[in-house]
Amino acid sequence: MKGIFDTLVNAFRVPDLRKKIFFTFGILIIYMIGGLVPSPAMDRTEFSSIVQNQWGQIGRLMDILSAGGLYSATIFSMGITPYVNSSIIIQLLTVAIPSLERLQKEGEVGRKKIQQIVRFTTIGLALVQASGFCYATRSALTSNIPSVIGAILTIATFTAGTGFIMWLGEQINTYGIGNGISLLIFAGIVTRLPNMAKSLYDVSLNISGKIESAFLGISAGVFFFVLIVAIALAILLYVLFIQNAERRITVQYSKKVVGRKTYGGQNTYIPIKVNQSGVMPVIFAMSMVSLPSTIVTIFFSGSTNPVVTWFSNFTSSPVYYLVDFLLIVGFTFFYSLIQFNPIEISNNLQKNGGFIPGVRPGRPTSDYIARTVGRLNWADALFLSSVVLIPTLFGQLLVKMTQVSEAQNLLFVGTSILILTGVANDLVKQIESQMVTHHYKGFLD
Repeated sequence: MKGIFDTLVNAFRVPDLRKKIFFTFGILIIYMIGGLVPSPAMDRTEFSSIVQNQWGQIGRLMDILSAGGLYSATIFSMGITPYVNSSIIIQLLTVAIPSLERLQKEGEVGRKKIQQIVRFTTIGLALVQASGFCYATRSALTSNIPSVIGAILTIATFTAGTGFIMWLGEQINTYGIGNGISLLIFAGIVTRLPNMAKSLYDVSLNISGKIESAFLGISAGVFFFVLIVAIALAILLYVLFIQNAERRITVQYSKKVVGRKTYGGQNTYIPIKVNQSGVMPVIFAMSMVSLPSTIVTIFFSGSTNPVVTWFSNFTSSPVYYLVDFLLIVGFTFFYSLIQFNPIEISNNLQKNGGFIPGVRPGRPTSDYIARTVGRLNWADALFLSSVVLIPTLFGQLLVKMTQVSEAQNLLFVGTSILILTGVANDLVKQIESQMVTHHYKGFLD
């Protein structure tokens, strides 16, 4: 903790870095202010009532991703979900469509073209989702203006809100520091921490009211609150430990004699992080696993069709946890595949006279690195799954044992902690790397 504080203090001493940090804070402030602006043509109270009563767990998940904008019926009600879904779709298509794959290999020019495709796809998805939102909550449209005009205004507002959030995230990527979209989600969760703490305390009181006569007495509420906080702190320490853990592959460089001087011969290592993919597999899995239920809930709300009912209750069924686990595992390996190239590392080692002790250069080296990364991917996937799913299952168990529906607020404790620590960790590392760049004294000095 002291090291993080020292890093932030030292960062403000670098003028360029200080500007980037202030710019990032400014964008986050704009994002929080925008989340307070109500959507026109919509009855805020009625809209919130429909979402909370009919959308259930899907509504709570979308409210977290929108920084509380969904329940408040603000212009940012849809949050950044369309952008996340768009990024998933385009990245998956990059593997399947040769033209997109060629763009990805064109470096910065190709990356900009792919990002432009992501933007247009985001607006298209936002338009569809905004139409669904408006249709599902049509009874909340204000009666002061014609319903058609109100619907058009609501759809345009929700779509524009998502487009503006996407633009804010890209401004952070360009002129600020950190991953823009992740920081916006981070800021939304941080602002909801006081409400989460109060909600957890209310849950502990309600649960203790169910069982205090049998077990704990009048202080049961405080006991359960302390227990929940202790569990959250344990998850926090566990997450921090894994996110900073790494596997070091020893590398030795052969000696070279040039004239009277000897070069090389030193030992070093290749650091491979256990949590290479960060929190993105969790964010992507959350968006994808909730997509079918979201579509059914929005467009077929109130239907008694068995298929619609099953999808509406999908997030509380055992299949949901299995699908969520498989998606987290899949996205973990997918991110490793597109970010880590064992063949390139092996070739670089061979060109520079480096080798892994006990492993032959060339193909055996790349295979060894690939096997090591594969094992770490399994560890990473199991780590992410445990942090996300165990608190979720614990919350569902409490609901069934105590019949206290508010215990469902525990469902996203692990996910929230994972996102908060992951984004904060990544931000600190980026600040440290920028400081190293600014303080590096080259050979011309």
